Amino acid sequence: MISFFICLFLLIGGYFVYGKLVDNTFAPDDRETPAVRINDGIDYVVMPQWKLFLVQLLNIAGLGPIFGALQGALWGPIVFLWITFGTIFAGGVHDYFSGMLSARNDGASISEIAGIYLGHFMKNVMRVFSVVLLVMVGTVFAVGPAGLIVTLCSNNGVTGLLVNPKFWVAVILIYYFIATFVSIDKIIGKIYPVFGVCLIIMAVGVGIGIFTKSEYVIPEIWTNFTNMHPAATPIWSTMFITVACGAISGFHATQSPLMARCMKSERQGHFVFYGAMVCEGIIALIWLLPAAPCTLLPAA
Repeated sequence: MISFFICLFLLIGGYFVYGKLVDNTFAPDDRETPAVRINDGIDYVVMPQWKLFLVQLLNIAGLGPIFGALQGALWGPIVFLWITFGTIFAGGVHDYFSGMLSARNDGASISEIAGIYLGHFMKNVMRVFSVVLLVMVGTVFAVGPAGLIVTLCSNNGVTGLLVNPKFWVAVILIYYFIATFVSIDKIIGKIYPVFGVCLIIMAVGVGIGIFTKSEYVIPEIWTNFTNMHPAATPIWSTMFITVACGAISGFHATQSPLMARCMKSERQGHFVFYGAMVCEGIIALIWLLPAAPCTLLPAA
């Protein structure tokens, strides 16, 4: 349990210390942001900072830090270190700069940003890579929630169309298309903050549930500093790929420009981009706790 709180405090401290260093390195100023300068009422719309944070959190998190953390728990409490330091020194920096560089370049996507700084060839490489990545992530983010809804309905005695995974996949895909073609503040700006709050509440509930169960004890890193994976799957680099969304994920760079187009000021970047990544790291840290049997051991 001590290991968990140390990592939690490091994540929070990383936001204020290293995150501020990253922010100072970029040096945000008072220039007009794309949301103010372009403001087309569709993709470029000024939104409140709290809403930017919650939308960004849901954009980059969703099921990722939950599934990734639960699977990563197979390696034992050593995964705490990857989530903590990966978030502070990799994920937070990655998300911050991908968002802020987009804000400095009229809300450009990651492939366009790569073209601006690395040339036409890398722009095309990133276009192909981004499309493939988004198709894969989109598939997971459609099939995953559909499976959870079907399981929830089945466990509550629901029958018929509502327990058909294909139906829910179709519903989710239709929602994706609608959310893509309407103004960002009409659906995403209204629904995502609610789901973002739910994501935080679930994590808090899981944490409270674990710490109030006296029959469980969370093993410490220093007494279990070893590969605990039952199949002895190597830590390098399998664990880092498995727990990508809870520490660093290239997918995030495709989402950060969405909020870069909605910021009123560049000075919001530290909270919106780096802060959302730290919050995702904390969520992943909490979801490690109930992942029996590797992170939770029966009390003696």
